[in-house]
Amino acid sequence: MDRRDLPDLQLFQAVAEAGSFTQAARKLGRTQSGISQAIRALEERIGTPLLARTTRTVRPTEAGQKLLESLAPALRLIENGLTELKEARNGVVGVLRLTAIEYPARAIITPLLNEFAKHYPNVTVDLHVSDRLTDIVGNGFDAGIRMAAHLEQDMTAIPLGPDISAVVIGSTDYFSRRGKPNRLEDLAEHSCLRYRLPSHGELFRWPFKQGKRRVEVSVSGPLITNNEHVMIEAALAGQGLAYMFEPFVSQHLSTGRLDTCLEEFCPLWSGYHLYYPSRHQKSAALRAMIDFIQSSRRPCL
Repeated sequence: MDRRDLPDLQLFQAVAEAGSFTQAARKLGRTQSGISQAIRALEERIGTPLLARTTRTVRPTEAGQKLLESLAPALRLIENGLTELKEARNGVVGVLRLTAIEYPARAIITPLLNEFAKHYPNVTVDLHVSDRLTDIVGNGFDAGIRMAAHLEQDMTAIPLGPDISAVVIGSTDYFSRRGKPNRLEDLAEHSCLRYRLPSHGELFRWPFKQGKRRVEVSVSGPLITNNEHVMIEAALAGQGLAYMFEPFVSQHLSTGRLDTCLEEFCPLWSGYHLYYPSRHQKSAALRAMIDFIQSSRRPCL
């Protein structure tokens, strides 16, 4: 390995992630021309273009993308090793990079941060909130948060709370006008609010339990959205029925603004878990978060 490769690979990763030489130069405190020259020299040594350059954008070539996928975890291992050396003198320090969908980010992680910061004042939590399923290794995250049913097999998972009940909800006004469905077949006669999955754009089919069988029901209605808040507001306004997780709407259920139906058919979903790759070395900041969660031993939902 050429002694120039490692720093130039770091520059390449910074430009690819920023999508711009200008943005990468500003972030790194380097000159744009210096970064451009270093990456061109790297491409010449490797013998293939890594970045496709236009007047407005910079994006990885196919070869560059493949290099990025292996580069991110490799640089992370180096970073973790250096961090551990610092921790031997200064305690746990560093950045904990997490990815989570909005609800667990807001309801689980945020309430833990004050107490966690008291125990680990030199750890910064970098929380990326997205409803899309994220490749935590390829995107440089230490860990993620999602339901256990959605985890890959090679992940280690730590429960953050109990299983979660699904509910079909509607406003009291809607039920007074349309009545409550008593059978799954009755949903065909009701206005239903549909959710578009952010990961691949398909419409969410409502899953139910019928005896020992799991069934999925395609519904129809006046609204399609990819945002849970919009769906809840539409349900409150009496526009139709919505399939939600009970914690999302517990406040509205307790005040009577919303009510449930089809309770006997609604399944339990596996609760949220903190997960990370089993085969990868955990950073000290991640170990600290895991120890904190396990020592607190309190349900987060």
